[in-house]
Amino acid sequence: MPEFTCLTVTLADAIAQIELNRPDKANALNGTLWREIGEVFRWVDETPEARVAILSGAGRYFCSGIDFELMGEVLDSVEDLGPGRKEERLRRTILELQAAFTALETCRKPVLAAIHGLCIGGGLDLIAACDLRYATADAAFSVKEVDLAIIADVGSLQRLPYLIGEGRLRELAFTARQFDAAEAHAMGLVNQVFADAAQLREGVRAIAASIAAKSPLTVRGIKQILNYGRDHSLADGLDYVATWNAAMLLSDDTREAIAAAMQKRQPRFKD
Repeated sequence: MPEFTCLTVTLADAIAQIELNRPDKANALNGTLWREIGEVFRWVDETPEARVAILSGAGRYFCSGIDFELMGEVLDSVEDLGPGRKEERLRRTILELQAAFTALETCRKPVLAAIHGLCIGGGLDLIAACDLRYATADAAFSVKEVDLAIIADVGSLQRLPYLIGEGRLRELAFTARQFDAAEAHAMGLVNQVFADAAQLREGVRAIAASIAAKSPLTVRGIKQILNYGRDHSLADGLDYVATWNAAMLLSDDTREAIAAAMQKRQPRFKD
């Protein structure tokens, strides 16, 4: 397992537990944490023993957004460049930040976010790239960037319309108003609300264990098909899943699932 400075990572029972670990900074996203997020989810993708991942935050908050020190570092890095080169470097930096969060989406394994406390700005961009989102009753959310005179540029404006609808996202992005877990659940941003952090950890772990018990090949295929269908037409999505199943349907996992059902036992799948 790679070593990380701003993340705590464990792998047990096919579940990778990934915790943002800057509690003294409310898990604000500095350069190191941002880079490590991309690295850890590429590691999850490449590690057969990891069938599902849970993303959480240490301390009082899930994530308070971008660390202002990172913004200063980005601006300092382009200060001495001339016109054209300055803009090119800044664009490249933004693309690199985007890629770290896109790593959650392109990771073949399902990623579950367990959210408590604040989840604002970059934190909301981060969970938008997850497959499933769960929160405590005291969680609070905000598309915060407009208050900093920034256009959110690492995923919220692109991914959230598919989760909560474009009209609702426009209101949140234009106003930066804070909303609670009950509203997040009502709008479809989070799948379920738990009373407190302990119940959140237990509940999300149980959901992850349920997923980990399924055919890994099939679970990876479901994520791939859903992501493809979101970004393509209905006809393209149907054609793609036909091709996928033509290649994957007659797998060892299918044979094991059918045999287990006939023998009334739990199936046992390879990683």
